[in-house]
Amino acid sequence: EVQLVESGGGLVQAGGSLRLSCAASGFTSDDYVIGWFRQAPGKEREGVSCISSSDGSTYYADSVKGRFTISSDNAKNTVYLQMNSLKPEDTAAYYCAAARKVVAGLGLHEYDYWGQGTQVTVSS
Repeated sequence: EVQLVESGGGLVQAGGSLRLSCAASGFTSDDYVIGWFRQAPGKEREGVSCISSSDGSTYYADSVKGRFTISSDNAKNTVYLQMNSLKPEDTAAYYCAAARKVVAGLGLHEYDYWGQGTQVTVSS
């Protein structure tokens, strides 16, 4: 069974940085996409970024382009989300998700497995 565990969340001032980690295990296929999503109180879950295992391609939501960077360490089966220049509107619970696909974007229903989430709070 696929398991995803997020870590790295916390409290940071606006303009600061955090790095989130997603440790993955239990995959039965080499082709998959790992995505980061976030959900603020009272709002729907939204896609942030994703990375494909097949070719390493990445995609970012417009709201985080130029500030966030997704990367992976295949040897450690871990995906990272480096978040810089954080804004109060980035405050949310952040989730990593896995899609058993070669290609996937930021659509919620493209993903098959989800982690438990890690809280990111950005103060003004």
